[in-house]
Amino acid sequence: MEKTIKEIDESNIIREKLKEGKKSPLSMYKELTIGNVSFFRFLLYEIITMIFGPMPGGIGYFLRKKFYPLFFKKVGGGLIIGRNVVIRHPDKIALGDNVTIDDYCLIDGRGSGDDGVVLEDEVIINRNTLVLAKAGYIKFGKRTSIGSNSVVVSMDGVDLGEAVLTAGGCYLSAGAYHFSDEEAAVMDQGAYSKGPIRIGTKAWLGTGVIVLDGVSIGAGAVIGAGGVVTKDIPDQAIAVGMPAKVLKLKTD
Repeated sequence: MEKTIKEIDESNIIREKLKEGKKSPLSMYKELTIGNVSFFRFLLYEIITMIFGPMPGGIGYFLRKKFYPLFFKKVGGGLIIGRNVVIRHPDKIALGDNVTIDDYCLIDGRGSGDDGVVLEDEVIINRNTLVLAKAGYIKFGKRTSIGSNSVVVSMDGVDLGEAVLTAGGCYLSAGAYHFSDEEAAVMDQGAYSKGPIRIGTKAWLGTGVIVLDGVSIGAGAVIGAGGVVTKDIPDQAIAVGMPAKVLKLKTD
């Protein structure tokens, strides 16, 4: 079944914000990092992240655990935030219990809208991973683990079920650009989406898997290392290749 194409509102994309040129550099920086908040709250955010963000060892962990929850929409108990983690628009980010965000990650809720970015209980975001809500929500179900050096980009939604496991270097790329105009730069032709990326409960993505816009991967499915998923994958399927094709079902 052909998916409906939705044009993306790019007003929250950094490039579009910078093109406006109507605000001072400080105001633009504030809008991109923490949003429309009071100057006092912005200053508090800057001081806390500057001092405690890079702090090593147990004391750094303790101070981030104590002070970073001041900014989030919701925070459960047992939060672990590693060194040099960047949190943008934390007022749109909700964290469940025992969430872990490892060193050098970036979590950006700027374009997530009312649904926000939701990391449910026991979610783990491993080191050097980017989670970017450019123009759509992001939701990771309970016990989901995102492998190190991965990238999750939402243009119209990214929804991972409970206990989804992704290995290192995976790329979930929701959204694409028009490119039919030969004269115009691709970046100027507008973005679109075929719908959210959805990954079902207990699915596993191997190392370096790429999941493209609008694709659904069923519950319990396994995608082999290096696979490029361009079409929906059914429940309990084992799929490999570029593009990924189903080899068999676990129930066969």
